[in-house]
Amino acid sequence: MHNNIISNTSCLIILSNINRLNLLHDVYETIMITDEVAVEYGDSLPKWITVEPVKDKEKTKIISSGLGIGESSTIALALEQKNALIILDDKKARRLAKEYELSVTGTLGVVVKAKNMGFIVDIQSVLNDFKQYGFWIPYDIEQFLLS
Repeated sequence: MHNNIISNTSCLIILSNINRLNLLHDVYETIMITDEVAVEYGDSLPKWITVEPVKDKEKTKIISSGLGIGESSTIALALEQKNALIILDDKKARRLAKEYELSVTGTLGVVVKAKNMGFIVDIQSVLNDFKQYGFWIPYDIEQFLLS
C-alpha cells in the first residue's frame, strides 16, 4: 500500500472533464500535487488534494529534459516522498519514473481500481467519456479493460 499518491495534471483534467474527479478521492482518499501541476490544472481544488512544493527545485530541472514541467515536478516530488505512487499518463514520463524505481499508474489504472472497489459499475461508459475528450486508449488495452 502506498502512503503518498501524487498526480500529474492529465489525470485531474480528464477526470474533471467527465465529472468524475471524485474517483481519485474514492480510491486514494488524499492526493498530492505540485505547485506546477496546480498551475497547469488552473481550477479550484477540492480539500482532499494538497499542493506540496518540490523542495529540491534543481531536481525538477534535471528531470525536465524532454518532459513538461508538470511531469518533471511530479517525479521530483515522488523522489522526495516515501512509498509514493505517481499517476502519470505520458509514456516518456512513465518510463523515466520507472528508471527511478518509482511506482507508477495512470488514469486508466485509477479507473480499473475504482471499478474493482465498486465505485464504477460500467467501465465502458467511462472509457467512452474519455474518448469524447480526446483521451486516446489503445484498442488492445480497451479490450483488456472490458474483458
